[in-house]
Amino acid sequence: MRSTPQAAIPFYASLLDACTSTKNMTNLIEIHAQVITHGIYRHDFIRSKLVSAYASCGQIPQASFIFSLCNRQSTFLFNSLIRAYASLNFFTQSLSIFRRMLDAAKYIDCHTLPSVLKSCAGLSALRLGRQVHGVVLISGFAFDLANSNSLINMYAKCGDLAGARKVFDRMPVRNEISMATMLGGYGMHGRAGEVLVLFDRMLDEGAGVDAVCFTAVLSACSHARMVEKGLEYFWIMKERFGMKPSLEHYTCLADMLGRAGRVEEAEELVMKMEMEPDRVLWAALLASCKLHGKVEVAERVFDKIHTSGFKD
Repeated sequence: MRSTPQAAIPFYASLLDACTSTKNMTNLIEIHAQVITHGIYRHDFIRSKLVSAYASCGQIPQASFIFSLCNRQSTFLFNSLIRAYASLNFFTQSLSIFRRMLDAAKYIDCHTLPSVLKSCAGLSALRLGRQVHGVVLISGFAFDLANSNSLINMYAKCGDLAGARKVFDRMPVRNEISMATMLGGYGMHGRAGEVLVLFDRMLDEGAGVDAVCFTAVLSACSHARMVEKGLEYFWIMKERFGMKPSLEHYTCLADMLGRAGRVEEAEELVMKMEMEPDRVLWAALLASCKLHGKVEVAERVFDKIHTSGFKD
């Protein structure tokens, strides 16, 4: 017995959810065609799923067009567009959709404001970010982890490190993203001392740290030329936490050794890596050679780049 169009809605909604998660445009276009064929394209629930799927794939014109066709423009729909614009760094457009949402008197849920705060951070719009912070408080999301992490990021990128730290210190629960964002904020503004003090405190308290946290710490050690401290953290990362160093970690370490004049050690580190160096790592090593007049090392590095066929 052939199913009715109404009965097909949950099935196609689940398929569209999968497209949203996987960002698979090929499947999305095929499923879009099928919902039109089955006569359920005009159903607002299906349209909302299509908006979310196209938005997650970065297809803003399609998502916006379907959004305009919806009879009920729900909070979910507005969130999808706000998040999509923010994820593509179209921050002004993201905030414009948020203003439309407010004008339409739509309910703000816990998923709305993190993308709005990301857009404020991207535009260095501190005044607006503070106003959105007020909305976070009024809406009851002060202790929501995603909103708090977004506030830390906004304040840090807008240069208000005191504001970022205040949010961080008041969080009842933190995760690795909270740590990495606060550490990265200090590092971004050259506050290496605060990076190390906070990181050591977190280690003493047994807080969870991840690879991104160690990248921030190693970068801070590099800029502060604290080589022995950086090597200690590198050892802690590998031995205490059992993390396999990434290319970013090796780049920080090579840059740190190079800045301190230990260019040969940096060269040895790069040559012994299990992974292939990228453009950033080669550039860091060559910059160290230039800074300290290490002509022979630079020549070996150029030979290695040439023989490896590196073209990026």
